[in-house]
Amino acid sequence: MTQASLVDAHRPFPAGPASLFAGGWRARRLIGQLIKREVLGRYRGSVMGVAWSFLHPILMLAVYTFVFSVVFEAKWPGMLESQGKSRLVLLLFSGVIAHGLIAEVLTKAPGLIIANANYVKKVVFPLETLGWSLVGSAAFHASVGIAILLAAKFLLEGSVPPTAMWLPLILLPLGFFALGAAWLLASLGVFIRDIGQITGVISTVLMFLAPVFYPINALPEEYRAWVYANPLTTPIEQSRVVLFANTAPDAIPLLHYYAIALVFMIFGYWWFQKTRRGFADVL
Repeated sequence: MTQASLVDAHRPFPAGPASLFAGGWRARRLIGQLIKREVLGRYRGSVMGVAWSFLHPILMLAVYTFVFSVVFEAKWPGMLESQGKSRLVLLLFSGVIAHGLIAEVLTKAPGLIIANANYVKKVVFPLETLGWSLVGSAAFHASVGIAILLAAKFLLEGSVPPTAMWLPLILLPLGFFALGAAWLLASLGVFIRDIGQITGVISTVLMFLAPVFYPINALPEEYRAWVYANPLTTPIEQSRVVLFANTAPDAIPLLHYYAIALVFMIFGYWWFQKTRRGFADVL
């Protein structure tokens, strides 16, 4: 190893917000390739291949339709109560899509570095791009789910409101949260192998403590603040506003959510960069 390489190997990794965004931009082509590899690798060896990314949410939508509208004969309390069974299923599915993005990150992130241990000792490889690729893959599957949700809304209700164009802006900070969680859990997963067992439980808890299967106004007032602490709550509620109430999202809670999500993403990146030098010793 040359003298310059030795210096680079012992130089602290940049961990500030500027390096987060600048590094992501510089490595955008690599990140794109890693996302493609992540998506295709998920279906490698299957007969249907990547078509499963479309078939899976369609099958889940059919299951929700049968279970909630036929078996349980459930109703959605509140202003959307009289919209019929199809509206109930679409409301549920919109919440499931948001949870699916976080769930994929939570379940895979703890093993991310361990599964790519061959990259750890390569000084020139930007390990942080693995977090981008994981979230990019989850975002791809969420995008497929959203496309199916919009198609189902058009087929079942005859239209998609123009306010649906707000969806990318509403779901973007959820991606920030996912990125922060990916970097944080990827680092912790190297040093604490039990993290992978815990995140599955956390994913389930997040689902039931968010308004995925119920509207937040169905909860007693004293519990709503706790539910709003769930990172899934704001994007789910605001997504339903633009899709089913045909109005723009509420700017104040959305801006608060953006601020918290950005801080969490920056913290997750900082933690990952500060701890990554110890990965090689553990692996």
